[in-house]
Amino acid sequence: MTSSRRLITPCGASMSCGDPMRSLLLAGGRSRRMGRDKALIEIDGQSCIARVASALAEAGLETIRIAVSSPEDIEHYGETLPDGLDVEWVLDASPHAGPIEALIEAIEDPMSQDLETLQLAPVDVPWVTPEMFSALSGALAEEDALAVPTDGERMHPLLALIRPSVVGQAINQDRRPLHVQFTQMQHSLLLEDRAILRNLNRPADLD
Repeated sequence: MTSSRRLITPCGASMSCGDPMRSLLLAGGRSRRMGRDKALIEIDGQSCIARVASALAEAGLETIRIAVSSPEDIEHYGETLPDGLDVEWVLDASPHAGPIEALIEAIEDPMSQDLETLQLAPVDVPWVTPEMFSALSGALAEEDALAVPTDGERMHPLLALIRPSVVGQAINQDRRPLHVQFTQMQHSLLLEDRAILRNLNRPADLD
């Protein structure tokens, strides 16, 4: 594997030496309901983390920051990534603390201060496409805090394209679930195919 592998640990305590991140891939969950590490589950011969990272890269969203819970994850996940990806790895300050903590840490990183937008992505959406990420950029209005995909029934906040300067200030003061907070911010919705937004929570989701 020849992808860039900068390490920042913890996120808020150190600065990256490369280009600022354009996307945040959340890979620090416990995968309790699945019973095995979702990041390493293979779909059509490619790990979930590799599929999501590749979609982000194809959409022009490198550097990709990948938030993980342990140093071992960096080695195991990195071995499955395609060559040439521009990624940086960050250890969650508190292992398995959840997406809100990982997002706050990323936004508060000194290298993030001038970011206009940041694309979020969880590790368990292996069917997501670069076209969807590009469409979110087009859906984000000037007055929006974020643009978020929906399947027509529910929104998918962990796939939102956010304005860090606006969203970070709000979530720092309010630790309710992201889907609750995001609905109360100025946002645009992007209607997407449910198959693209499908995520893996349980073994039955692989059928």
